[in-house]
Amino acid sequence: MAMGKVGKTVESLGDYLKEQRVSSRLSLRQLAEQAGVSNPYLSQIERGLRKPSAEVLQQIAKALRISAEQLYVRAGILSPDDGVGGSVELAILGDTGLTERQKQSLLDVYASFLALNAAEAEDSEESTDATEEELAHEDAPITTETNTVTNEG
Repeated sequence: MAMGKVGKTVESLGDYLKEQRVSSRLSLRQLAEQAGVSNPYLSQIERGLRKPSAEVLQQIAKALRISAEQLYVRAGILSPDDGVGGSVELAILGDTGLTERQKQSLLDVYASFLALNAAEAEDSEESTDATEEELAHEDAPITTETNTVTNEG
C-alpha cells in the first residue's frame, strides 16, 4: 500500500516538474544540464519512474528558480502540515555537511519523535479524561441503608 502512495507522490512530482520546465521554456536537456543531472534520469523523474534525492530536488529547484520546499512536499519528503516542524526538516535537508543517507536518517528519527510525542499527548488526554470522570464519581454523595431495630417489649 505504501508503494501506491509513493508512486502517486512521485508521479505528481514528475507532472509538476514537467509543468514548471515547460513554463520556464526549457527543454529536458537544458534543465538536466542546468541541474547537473543526466537527461535520461530527469526524464525518468518526470515520468514518475524515479524518486530523486533531496539534493537532486534542490538542484532542479535552483535551475527552475522555484522553491525547493515545494518540491520536497511534492516528493513526500516534507509534509504540508508540518508547520513549524518544517523548518527543522529544511535545516537538515539544507545542511551541506551531511550525506543524503545521514539526512534521511535524521528526518526519520525526527518524524518518529514527533509521532511518539503525539501518541503520548493523546494517551495523556485520555487518562486525564478518565481521571476527571473518576473524580466526578468520588464527589457524588454516598448513600447507605441502615436498619433500625426497635425493641418493643
